[in-house]
Amino acid sequence: MPIREWKLARRSLPYGQRTLVMGVLNITPDSFSDGGQFLSPDRAVERALQMIAEGAEIIDIGGESTRPGSDFVTEAEELHRVLPVIKNLTARTSVPISVDTTKASVAHAVLESGAEIINDISALRFDPAIADEVANARAGLVLMHSRGTPKTMQQLPAVEDVMMEVINGLRESIAVAEERGVAPDSIAIDPGIGFGKTADQNVDLIAKLDQLANTFANFPLLIGTSRKSFIGKLLDGAPVDQRLYGTIASITASVLKGAHIVRVHDVSAAVEAIKVADAVKRTWVLKMC
Repeated sequence: MPIREWKLARRSLPYGQRTLVMGVLNITPDSFSDGGQFLSPDRAVERALQMIAEGAEIIDIGGESTRPGSDFVTEAEELHRVLPVIKNLTARTSVPISVDTTKASVAHAVLESGAEIINDISALRFDPAIADEVANARAGLVLMHSRGTPKTMQQLPAVEDVMMEVINGLRESIAVAEERGVAPDSIAIDPGIGFGKTADQNVDLIAKLDQLANTFANFPLLIGTSRKSFIGKLLDGAPVDQRLYGTIASITASVLKGAHIVRVHDVSAAVEAIKVADAVKRTWVLKMC
């Protein structure tokens, strides 16, 4: 497997030889999985350091919930939540920080405060000027496919061909990013599991993830399945806190199908699963050569 590099604001992350783990840190009162647990900056930093100790190579901080049905928060509130954590964390660790936001003003502030990646769940649909901020900082940019807004996405009629919907949407977003000056080797893509897709479509995207990896062969492929509702449906209605094993199965399948980065809440379990999946994948690739 060739080693490639994803260029961030102050470093490059190698990917391709092994799967990278991005730990989720939601600093919100209403996220679907861990809302309210890390609103205190001290608790948030403690949780981030714990995930790093468990093997997380990126910390993804979110100050605005994107769960189905959620509303946007103000720029001031989002920055109030995330800036103290970013400033404290960058003083205590060298692990790159990603910020999950859809606002260019927030992107500007967090990149100035030490974040190196912007993770945009709208893939520049909500605020294309995010690309300007990323380009100016030479930061990393995650473009995630989604439909509608968090408030409306699960009420939209299902698309007929979800893979073509994702491919076409990501192509458009990549074009916008590059037109605004974002370097191609700073862009990562994410199919957006759960964001305007049915449970069956989420499974279909994972099963065909290699098609997405081949279509966008020059970009690292990130996927976030952790604790999501489609896993609960597959497990006969399992609540959020009982979706770990299903999450690990979805991560393993995604890695074997071409994912380069996985975004997870349960870092330690994911790291162990990925070590095995990567070993199987390497052997598989070698035998095919």
